[in-house]
Amino acid sequence: MPPSISSAERPANSVDPKLLEILVCPLTKTTLEYDAAHNELISRQARLAYPIRDGIPIMLPEEARRLD
Repeated sequence: MPPSISSAERPANSVDPKLLEILVCPLTKTTLEYDAAHNELISRQARLAYPIRDGIPIMLPEEARRLD
């Protein structure tokens, strides 16, 4: 198992990998993918991209961007 990276060592715009393991889409309850280029969490099934602001995922469907 790779060593854990503390929040102080992680880039400012990244998401804690442990958080990604437990977060799911609030609409579909499916896993999310981290899109580093756009700093978003992607729900393929819901076709939504949830923004991450100041390192905090905003898991509100009304705040999400629709994927085309």
